[in-house]
Amino acid sequence: MNGSYGDSTRSLKAVASETVPGEPIGPTPVPAAAYHLSADEDDALDSYGRRHNPTWRQMEAALARLEGATTALAFGSGMAAITSLLRVVAEPGTTLVVPADGYYQVRAYATEYLAPRGVSVVQAHSGQMCEAARDADVVLAETPANPGLDVVDLHRLSMLCRPRGAVLIVDNTTATPLGQQPLSLGADVVVASATKALAGHHDLLAGYVAGNRADILDRLERERLLAGPILGAFEAWLVLRGLATFGLRYERQCQNAAALALMLRSHPAVTTVRYPGLPDDPSHAVAAQQMRRFGGIVSVELADADAVHRLVDRSDLLVGATSFGGVHTSVDRRARWGDAVPAGFARISCGIEDTEDLLADIESALGGPGR
Repeated sequence: MNGSYGDSTRSLKAVASETVPGEPIGPTPVPAAAYHLSADEDDALDSYGRRHNPTWRQMEAALARLEGATTALAFGSGMAAITSLLRVVAEPGTTLVVPADGYYQVRAYATEYLAPRGVSVVQAHSGQMCEAARDADVVLAETPANPGLDVVDLHRLSMLCRPRGAVLIVDNTTATPLGQQPLSLGADVVVASATKALAGHHDLLAGYVAGNRADILDRLERERLLAGPILGAFEAWLVLRGLATFGLRYERQCQNAAALALMLRSHPAVTTVRYPGLPDDPSHAVAAQQMRRFGGIVSVELADADAVHRLVDRSDLLVGATSFGGVHTSVDRRARWGDAVPAGFARISCGIEDTEDLLADIESALGGPGR
């Protein structure tokens, strides 16, 4: 693919099919149904829908292009992708570092399922990730971290992992491949939830793993075949549909987030604002070095839980939802899920609304009693 293309062109080209007269111009789903077997009994391609699938292959090729990887593997959800990968690389007797300030269910899986099987699990906040990695065999970094948006220095982290042979996994869900390229910064493998900004329409669950290390990805493909955490063919087609507009959607989401962060920083109802794109954000210096865009998520702290609920209730545009990255701007009070954040902490995932409309709506919704 032409490296000089812009993000919308790259996203569209990633899902484009070879031109064949008489065939549709866009990808169409191929169901994971019964397949005709080849007379060559060594040819296992498309013999069974849990092993291979034509729609998977098109989706995986598109994701590999966007992530700068040789291979991508589709999974039924982001958690299916992460847990399958961890089962492959975090073997009994190894030390695994997971984010203490990242997605809470990853920590839960590591402590509830991997630790009892002989994996030494270390939880480290983003700022301590490099120090924790010095004695680890596998390091999983999520950057920007969800929901606090702290950023891990991936180049520095990779320089600590690579000489020792430690596997560095980067969860790229928040940044997306249009905001950050972890493999180019030294990561061994990228994992992400395609449920969020990539698919982008709040209507499916999907995940993927991408990378250049055949030794890991071959084992992971075998794990997927045997354990079965697969993605449906129709859901894979929906991801392809979403990828075609990914560049346009993500550009507007980032634009909205940057404008919203600036507005909220001076609003009297807001205690704190976190957004890596703000010049005075604690993570800005590192983010500016490794991120092409700063993402569509803004984290804020309001007075209390009721203030977060009032924000949603008084708004005409905001929706309360725990998933993020979709076309609608959503708000999630993270303390309800057990995150170690104040009661009034909220993650705002910006959608594709017109920027001026979104800012006016949120500013009005943050107004005093009776508004």
